[in-house]
Amino acid sequence: MDYLYLFIAILSEVIATASLKASEGFSKLCPSIVVVIGYTLSFILLSLVLQTIPMGIAYSCWAGLGIVFITVAGYIFYDQKLDSLAVIGIALIIIGVVLINIFSDTIEH
Repeated sequence: MDYLYLFIAILSEVIATASLKASEGFSKLCPSIVVVIGYTLSFILLSLVLQTIPMGIAYSCWAGLGIVFITVAGYIFYDQKLDSLAVIGIALIIIGVVLINIFSDTIEH
């Protein structure tokens, strides 16, 4: 259940970040509301996850996957293109998260 909460926290943060751009400096009401709700939900869920998953592991997954997902959202919704080095960097982030979660002794398997 903890990893489900972590995944929802990541999605909430990504939705909030994408909405932050759409809010245009909090000048648009609906995206601004989504920002506040999304970040609030994300931090509440992350705080619950930190009760059972080690802080470094939880945060690295949250931040790393958040970077990957927000990059994909920027590409899809805001037409933000990536060059080859950006794609390689994102692939390395994904590899790092996978290595931590599969092979690290820090996580109980």
